[in-house]
Amino acid sequence: MTSTTTASGTDERAAHRPDPTALALEDAIAIATALPLADKVRLLTGAATWTLTELPQLGLRTMTVSDGPIGVRGTGEDGLPSAQMPAPSATAATWDVRLQAALGELMAAEARRKGVDVVLAPVVNLQRSPVGGRHFECFSEDPLLTARLAVAFIGALQERGIAGCVKHFIGNETETDRTTYLSRIDERTLREVYLAPFEAVVEAGVWTIMAAYNGLSRDGVEQTATAHGPLLNGILKGEWAFDGVVISDWLATKHTAESAEGGLDLIMPGPGGPWGAALVAAVEAGEVSESVIDDKVARIVRLAERVGALSGVVGDVLPFDQAGATEDPAGDEVVALLREAAARSTVVLRNESALLPIASGADAPKRVALIGHNAVEPFTQGGGSAFVTAPHISDPLEALRAALPDTEVARFRGGATTVTAPLVPGDLVTTPDGEPGIRIDLLAADGSTVESLQVPDATGLWFPVADARVASARLTADVALEGAGRHVIEVGPVGAHRVDVDGELRGESTEEVGVEVVLNSSYANPPMIESTIEVEADRRVRVEADLQVIDGESYGRFVRVHFRYRAPGLTVDEEIEQAVAAAADADLAVVVVGTNPETESEGWDRPGLALPGRQDELVRRVVAANPRTVVVVNAGAPVLLPWLDEVPAVLWWWLPGQEAGSSLAAVLTGEIEPSGRLPWTLPASEADVPVPNGLPVDGYIDYTEGAHVGHRGWDRLGRTPAREFGYGLGYGEWTHTGLTVETGDGTSPFVTARLTVANVGSVDAREVVQAYLSAPDDTDEQRPQRWLAGFALVDVAAGGEASVSIPIARRAFEIWDTDTQAWTLPAGAYELRVGRSSRDLRLAAPVVIGDTK
Repeated sequence: MTSTTTASGTDERAAHRPDPTALALEDAIAIATALPLADKVRLLTGAATWTLTELPQLGLRTMTVSDGPIGVRGTGEDGLPSAQMPAPSATAATWDVRLQAALGELMAAEARRKGVDVVLAPVVNLQRSPVGGRHFECFSEDPLLTARLAVAFIGALQERGIAGCVKHFIGNETETDRTTYLSRIDERTLREVYLAPFEAVVEAGVWTIMAAYNGLSRDGVEQTATAHGPLLNGILKGEWAFDGVVISDWLATKHTAESAEGGLDLIMPGPGGPWGAALVAAVEAGEVSESVIDDKVARIVRLAERVGALSGVVGDVLPFDQAGATEDPAGDEVVALLREAAARSTVVLRNESALLPIASGADAPKRVALIGHNAVEPFTQGGGSAFVTAPHISDPLEALRAALPDTEVARFRGGATTVTAPLVPGDLVTTPDGEPGIRIDLLAADGSTVESLQVPDATGLWFPVADARVASARLTADVALEGAGRHVIEVGPVGAHRVDVDGELRGESTEEVGVEVVLNSSYANPPMIESTIEVEADRRVRVEADLQVIDGESYGRFVRVHFRYRAPGLTVDEEIEQAVAAAADADLAVVVVGTNPETESEGWDRPGLALPGRQDELVRRVVAANPRTVVVVNAGAPVLLPWLDEVPAVLWWWLPGQEAGSSLAAVLTGEIEPSGRLPWTLPASEADVPVPNGLPVDGYIDYTEGAHVGHRGWDRLGRTPAREFGYGLGYGEWTHTGLTVETGDGTSPFVTARLTVANVGSVDAREVVQAYLSAPDDTDEQRPQRWLAGFALVDVAAGGEASVSIPIARRAFEIWDTDTQAWTLPAGAYELRVGRSSRDLRLAAPVVIGDTK
């Protein structure tokens, strides 16, 4: 990874070296805990939305946190773009711990560039239901795959002095009512499935963990995750000996004494919140022990030492050290890594008659029709707190033209798939004075103007309001309607409003909103007020909107409004006809279907699994017109593909990040093999999904399926998915032979599976060899019929073979004994099966575990 030093180079780095007179960590903690109670408590709440409180008495500078896991946004104040990685569900499809480490290294370098000490990533909640709103932010439905990838990512990140913050602890698999529901998970399922990835990252040394919005019902204790003593103090800090900082999700903390005694260490954001003076009073009243405060302070000082924020010299607060920062998020090395990550993530779901990779040279297609809304506007990242502004988005059309220089490539949308119109273009809006842009007047309670702003376009219509005199805001803009026909203007105000378009009242509400619009992400997708205007000639239309100033508590006061416009154009029917005609005239059709920002986002769960719009119809009509059709699915979470086995070639492209187009071109041409394997199960029918939604009922979410989450549930129910967990064809052809099993001697893995794989195909390829266990006792209904126990990657040249070793840990065989409250190893003859997916298991061998009692 290319890195750079700070502007002053060697001299400044030397200034950042540890002072030989600096306090040892233990001494710094001792001094910190001896401070006055109010000073200590002040350290336990954020100084602002993204920063922690500094403590000059120890030379402790402020620490900065930033959202992840798709990129490092920073505080948002620098205006700089961020490297935009493929979504975690995409990179999980590589099953590649080395690639995860490389992405962790990039994340650390980006944090250095952005001045960030703690990255709020990765998410290790499981994909319990395919409709979960943050499904794309999670790695997998499987606890082992999730744990392995998270450990690799965290290790690389923290080796470079940037803290990871693993989230969301615990039972946070649903977005609906996420700030209020209680998850009810039986103890054995909790230990074996949902706590397992967290336990793995704690064992690997993660420095911070985020307590979730929701609560947990466990052992008679029903409490929010930020105040759940048996969870935070009992398991996390007690059994697992976690020595880092437990951070609240933003505005998640609802209690003072309960959360302090319950194990929370740091409330975010600040200032304000339920601690501060209230916590000082609770300590003075004897409700909270001061030793509890001291432990929290020690943890924050320890975190500061780990990330280089603690000089240990009284009054000497060092600046942030940017050594090792990325030079450019669009630099060659970053682009190459993200292109490889997106390409390697791509899963081949079908490839009849070896349609892929596309032939090159004289056999290359002369004409390619690139079709689909997502081919025009690739969906590169999901919505919510993971959002980052990329330095660029590689365009699929430009990338395909570059990869196929002798081929004519033309693009056709084939109909819009979004409900809302696009943002109004900046070149169509002017202020009442005729200046380019949109005018925003910030108004006092009496209607007088406090300040006027001019924004260039609709992308900047979220702005903070710091002046306490401002009571409301007014948007005014003239929109140029160019050309005769039906023009649509949409205004989406957040909160109380009045909207007038072309002199007519179009919408009005007196209902005010607060910070809940941030917590439930409704600020990103408010109801739109639509105005349809038919014109016969060019003219301008005035849009006026009176808007609420929202009190976002620790997020500050702000105004948010969406402003969209759709010009006259072809109907969806006409666009589909156009695309089908182009496909019929081409040598190859590439149809990109998928979801969009209205579909996959933090804050809400999807109502179903169907593709939005008329994309299924588009696919069927294109393939009927041209049997040489490749369909590319641009989605982070499962969608139904009713035509999957009717199309010759289908790729799952995920949410690919900034290198979208170049990665797709590399995959289609075979420059990079799409070696991905599904990290979750792809349903053929919504009715077959083991956990169809996971929505709360009367304030509770019951995990009634127990340990049978994801592919385990499909196996238990005997249902057939469209494609099973671990599925992916790649471009190779494989045989597997010679499975043997070796037991460890105490210094080596508990069990090691060895076999030989041969690539009998015509191209060099990568195999992901997967090992699954079955229990000796099928009367244990809480144990899955089969579970992932290990995996390994191997690259093999065409016609070659390789030896593969898969280490399998003792924990893969163990169960949680609720009577003894300990892990136990049931004796018996287990069956180890190895193959290409959870249902393509080609070899088997017994593993006999003796009586360990």
